[in-house]
Amino acid sequence: MPVEFNQNIIDGSNFSPLPTPKIHPTNSSSRILVLGGGVTGLTTAWALLDCGYKVTILAKEWSTYSNQQRLTSQIAGALWEYPPAACGQHTDAISLGNSKRLCMVGYKIWESIAADPELAALSGVKMQRSAFFFTSRIEEDRAALLKMRELERCGVNGFQRNTKLIEEHDVGATFGAVDAYEHLAPIIDTDTAMKWIMRLVSGKGANFVTETLRGDLFSQECDLRTRFDADAIVNATGLASGELVGDGSCFPVRGALIRVINDGETFNKISTALVVPAGDSVHGKSEMVFIVPRNDNILILGGIAQPNEANLDLTLESPVIQRMRQRCESFLPSLKNARLDPEYPLAQGLRPFRTENVRVERELKKHRGNDGLPSNASRIIHSYGHGGAGWTLAFGCAEDVVGLVEEALVEDTFTEEGWVVKKLPRAAAMVKSTL
Repeated sequence: MPVEFNQNIIDGSNFSPLPTPKIHPTNSSSRILVLGGGVTGLTTAWALLDCGYKVTILAKEWSTYSNQQRLTSQIAGALWEYPPAACGQHTDAISLGNSKRLCMVGYKIWESIAADPELAALSGVKMQRSAFFFTSRIEEDRAALLKMRELERCGVNGFQRNTKLIEEHDVGATFGAVDAYEHLAPIIDTDTAMKWIMRLVSGKGANFVTETLRGDLFSQECDLRTRFDADAIVNATGLASGELVGDGSCFPVRGALIRVINDGETFNKISTALVVPAGDSVHGKSEMVFIVPRNDNILILGGIAQPNEANLDLTLESPVIQRMRQRCESFLPSLKNARLDPEYPLAQGLRPFRTENVRVERELKKHRGNDGLPSNASRIIHSYGHGGAGWTLAFGCAEDVVGLVEEALVEDTFTEEGWVVKKLPRAAAMVKSTL
């Protein structure tokens, strides 16, 4: 990576694009075990490494680049969206409020990455126009109106409400679009981005372990921290948290994307993301129009959001996939001529949802008799349940996790004199100015 990149991607953030840590670890620096090799786990590892921690990442699998099943983070639509996302499954009011803060951290960081041409090429990130269309006036849907008003003032660039977008993008006359707005948004080529982040955290000193964890994570905390010489554990395992944490609120939401060639030969090349959110006045709450340029040659067509469907057995002939393509063609008739990507025509995966949405917090359960640990306080930090917004929320959640890790390394111990706060000798030497 060229040395002329700035040390910080954005001022005040924990992320440096250089392949060396922003704060180099010392012999006394704490080691953190990160569970999960998706975008949430990797960006969390990145933040921790740049704050001077030693990091081991444990995952059952890593990103792959064949025509077989890929990681959820690779299959994701990876269009930055202001909450709630177009899939229509993010509903918890408290969590949504927090997600609005977290998403803007990601927006500014992705925007800064995209602003450097060489860094943008390495990471697969571009700032592109992102247009949202509606089959009724936005004022007729209170939630849509609230989201639009917040978008106007939240800090995104290029916002405009303009019904002329319908004509500009040749939206089908029979589709019924009557209102629209757009703004600039990060669009991420997930395969390229995952490669880049993997290389980056490796260069910063991360160790990688391939292993599948089963059973209750809390009861395994002592063993894992002993095996990996870890002072704290970050759980970023997505859907697996249902088993590892015993979180019955975790559930899968199946999604799928058709991949077509976007070279300008059979339809005009598309460089703008075009979205009709789920649950509009025409379509069902689990169906949307999601047309997004993945990279310079591939366009993805979606989408669906099927709660509690855990089987990845869809094909191009499945009725739900055929309806999905028909929706996209009704919205944009020129797509009827689209050619499938011969190497990977259909991507499908499971979005990791929770009924209460994103969980970023410390484990509050206490160990009995310390279980061989320095105290009975757990040092597990959770970051999961991101649903369809992993790429949007990853950076913001990672920064929150860094703060929770630092907090966890300050040990609370109860004595006859009351609660005593002591810092363990192996806790990282971190300064508040880096947070």
